[in-house]
Parts: sequence; C-alpha cells; structure tokens
Amino acid sequence: MRLLLPLADLIDRLNEACGRVLPWAVLAAVLLAVGNALARKFDAGSNALLEAQWYLVSAVFLLGAGRVLKLDEHVRIDLITSRLGPRGRLWADIAGLLTMVLPVALLMLWLSWPWFVASWASHEVSASAGGLPLWPARLLVPVGFALLAAQAVALLIRRIAALSEPAE
Repeated sequence: MRLLLPLADLIDRLNEACGRVLPWAVLAAVLLAVGNALARKFDAGSNALLEAQWYLVSAVFLLGAGRVLKLDEHVRIDLITSRLGPRGRLWADIAGLLTMVLPVALLMLWLSWPWFVASWASHEVSASAGGLPLWPARLLVPVGFALLAAQAVALLIRRIAALSEPAE
C-alpha cells in the first residue's frame, strides 16, 4: 500500500486545488444574486444570471465534497467509533468508505454520466426564457462524484497503509 501513497497525494492535491477555487465561486454566486436582485428592481432581471448563480452554488457543493471528505468534515456519528482504539477507528473508516462512500459515489457517477452525455449531445438548453445550456450543470454531477470517489480511494490507501504499520 505504501507504493500507492503518491497516488493518494495526487488525489489530495487535486481536491485541494478545487477547494482553493470554490470560495471564488461562492463570491461570484453572491455577486450574481445581488446584481440580479438589483436588476429585478428595475425590471431587468435575467434568467441566465439566475441560472449561473445556481450553477455556481451547485459547483461548490458537488466539487467540494471530495475536499470535505479529505478534511474529515462530513457528517458522521461517532457514537461507536469514539469507543474504539486507533486501529479500530481505522477499520471503521475502511468499512464506511467501502460500504457507503465508494458505492454511492460510483453509483452516482455511473448514473449521471449518460445524463450529462445526452444533454451535451442534444445541446439541451434550459426551458426558461434566456436560459443557459444545461450540460455544464449536468457535468458537475459526475465530476463531483468522481472527485469524491477518488478521495475515498486516497483515504483507503492511507488507512490501509496505517494498518500495515506496527501497533504502538
């Protein structure tokens, strides 16, 4: 497993890079929301701006999930794991990654990829007047779940490597 630690480092860096960009997406979404609210006061609101705001907020949640997993900030119930020793917690993490995170992330990736491809191939556009193309928003779903799955693999590599070290 030690041989795979550079791969885990690469995945960590990828999710960290996403994490550094996403605060700018939050700022852009806020500015779009304010701008669109002000424009509506003058009867000049834009569906495209509103949808762009939604796309940005979606990007924050979907593309940030891997980084949140890396930082161990996802919601979890430590009722059982708090009673375990360090090796027991490693095993609990491995079990959670293999039975929950990875299967859900891979299933969502598998289900959402054709959805994106169909949207892209058909040049699907929002039904709203002046709306945006839908494929960029649809692409966020498989990319976000791919990043989450990759981070789960990185964590698995690290947890298994930690288990292979002698117990203290």
